[in-house]
Amino acid sequence: MSHLPFLSHDARFTDRGISRAGTLLKKRDFEICEGIGLVGVPLSKPSISHSGASFAPETIRKMMNAFTTYSIHDNTDLKEERIIDFGDISMHVTDLSESHRRIETTVEGVLSEHPLMVPLFLGGDHSVTAPIFTAFQKEKGKAGIIQFDAHHDLRNLEDGGPSNGTPFRQLIEKGVLEGKHLYQIGIRDFSNGKEYTDFGKEQGVHIFTMQDVYENGILQILEGCVKELLKEVDTIYVSLDMDVMDQAFAPGCPAIGPGGMDSRMLIEAIRFLGEVPPVKAMDIVEIDPTLDFRDMTSRLAAYSVLTFLTGYKNRV
Repeated sequence: MSHLPFLSHDARFTDRGISRAGTLLKKRDFEICEGIGLVGVPLSKPSISHSGASFAPETIRKMMNAFTTYSIHDNTDLKEERIIDFGDISMHVTDLSESHRRIETTVEGVLSEHPLMVPLFLGGDHSVTAPIFTAFQKEKGKAGIIQFDAHHDLRNLEDGGPSNGTPFRQLIEKGVLEGKHLYQIGIRDFSNGKEYTDFGKEQGVHIFTMQDVYENGILQILEGCVKELLKEVDTIYVSLDMDVMDQAFAPGCPAIGPGGMDSRMLIEAIRFLGEVPPVKAMDIVEIDPTLDFRDMTSRLAAYSVLTFLTGYKNRV
């Protein structure tokens, strides 16, 4: 019986010289939580295309054990840190509006009870960003968004209702977010309609294409985005749609395509944003583990969590 390990996310092999990153995940206790928190948002039924993104939060947690807690870049070991795992928000089986309502009320409650915590939300498809940010805005005051995405996600709501293609349109039309406080990075050729690019420009959305990223560099763009945003807002919310990545680096996205970011660009970006004190939350969305190859996309998401934590530890 001793050879039948308890089923958990723990690494199967232990080495006294290595601490696995999965050990950073700690169950929520009843004290006021500070530092980094994790909230799963397993909803993918509003996806325009077939999506098993509801399986992503659990898979990303498992992939934390693909990495150690030691950063050779910083020569620091994070093994004494902790990421408070709040678990997954329970979704309604059939009622999408009810699921979005649950997301908003749950996030509002978490942020209210733990005001010093910086939450990382693991989606789910991109539809979850609308209720999450609505709650975030209520609790954190005037906020802006930095969105990594191949798509605008500014589709109209008449043709299909709230979906993973509409979250930022919803936020703008409801007056939760001003268009000028939305910075989109990585928008890709042959992935959007002219109507939605025009709508974004009319609303004052700042649009940076992948060509802009190639020509100017991700850090230069982000430095400018943060500087300009903080002239207008108090806090920044980061929304990371993993399909901003080139399909070679994120094969587990429902909407894969060529011409996107590589892993190095993303790691640089997340590290930078982790170090920015006004960045108070981030979501990671649009990973379908059922489509992935060797969990490559979920591994990159887990690596992004660790990269954000490393940046966060360097905040002044």
